[in-house]
Amino acid sequence: MPPLEALQQIFGHDAFRATQAEIIDHVLRGEHALVIMPTGMGKSLCYQIPAVVPWPSRPPDERQLVLVLSPLVALMKDQVDALVAKGIDAAYINSSLKREERVERYNQVAAGRFQLLYVTPERFRKQEFLQVIANRPVRLLVVDEAHCISQWGHDFRPDYSRLAEFRELLGAPTTIALTATATPHVQQDIVRQLGLDAHDMRLFHEGIDRPNLQLVVHEVFSPDEKLEHIRRVVADPLARSGSLIIYFTLIRTLEEFSNHLREDRTGHVIYHGELDRVRRRAIQDDFMQGRTPLVLATNAFGMGIDKANIRIVMHADLPGSLEAYYQEIGRAGRDGLASRCELLYDQRDLATQMEFLRWSNPDADFYHRVHDMLTAELEQIRAFGLDYLRERLHARDKHDHRLETAISMLDRHDVIAHAHDLSRLEVLTELPAALTDQEALSVKLRGGQEKLLALVEYVRHAGDRKAFLNEYFGLAVERLRAND
Repeated sequence: MPPLEALQQIFGHDAFRATQAEIIDHVLRGEHALVIMPTGMGKSLCYQIPAVVPWPSRPPDERQLVLVLSPLVALMKDQVDALVAKGIDAAYINSSLKREERVERYNQVAAGRFQLLYVTPERFRKQEFLQVIANRPVRLLVVDEAHCISQWGHDFRPDYSRLAEFRELLGAPTTIALTATATPHVQQDIVRQLGLDAHDMRLFHEGIDRPNLQLVVHEVFSPDEKLEHIRRVVADPLARSGSLIIYFTLIRTLEEFSNHLREDRTGHVIYHGELDRVRRRAIQDDFMQGRTPLVLATNAFGMGIDKANIRIVMHADLPGSLEAYYQEIGRAGRDGLASRCELLYDQRDLATQMEFLRWSNPDADFYHRVHDMLTAELEQIRAFGLDYLRERLHARDKHDHRLETAISMLDRHDVIAHAHDLSRLEVLTELPAALTDQEALSVKLRGGQEKLLALVEYVRHAGDRKAFLNEYFGLAVERLRAND
């Protein structure tokens, strides 16, 4: 079955979009690709179709597998369910499965089942997975959310930095990396982390220009001005013709504006990370089905939001980077109809983001303090939890959130185990160089500060903001090249 026939018969689309066909043909020839394509424009088809059609460059082998590495555990089940409903033999293996379920999946993989298998990069830490996957031919390695490879990306995952090792273990298969956002620096880092040469991996850059999106920035000087803009947008006929998302940085601020809208008798829901999982899922389902068209949310509201008629995306607070901003506005107007993206800029929000940068970038001394305390006072921490540790570290500043970052990074680097259940906490190793090299940590902090500066420059840009974004994301680059 050729790709176009698979597109029509299996996926129900009449024709490929933009460069999808070219990307698929490139991959089917056994060549590597880095795909940068706006959210909602069909990145997944670029590897899903190669999973179900013959490869001219490879002899037929029913055991050949397309292995998808993705950090999005919360989305894997939905993705796999959608593929299975189309008759594609797909599965996922992640921490959401019970042990007996994982064992059964391993047995199925070993027996030659599945055309597509979704796993997190952390799965490569598991010896039982390594034993199974080492005996299964992988025709295509897919790296989804590829910006997570790079410490310069806006969602760095340490396990993604082992991808060159993973590729070698899998026999160096054809590789496709996909993301919605990557600056030229991040693009180059992705290729290096994969262990490939710049000339071995073709860049397909679909750009970020969505002609149906209008980009608007308003400078405001008080919460009252923000409220006026929010009320105006809520009443806008454009918003009422579809759905509206209003993003906030802080839960506290979100709830304050929610109270104002309730006083106005404006129906809406709120969504943030402190709500329980069942409640979050119910809110997302209601939004997707159109039952609650107005959502006030933090950036926790994002994964799985693929709704066609979101007419306005408003940022009531300054986001943390242009990458994050672009991903969030990319949820607007996926049906191709006119939509608007509004950003409210209050200079005081800049201080909040600077504080976030400090919290998300502890220095080497802080990592040493946390590790020493985990080692010396393990029993007390198991008994009294994070509050005990926070009190010991931040007695003078209870609002310092560096500890949460440090625990997360120690977990991601396998320094500790059971980070999500401190009653079972274990300290496994000493600190890795990545968390003790102060020069490298300082460089990473400066990188975050430069991203924030670029966002402020975008806000203050007097010309075409789409042109500004094009330049920031390096759309003039047609093939990856090293800067050094």
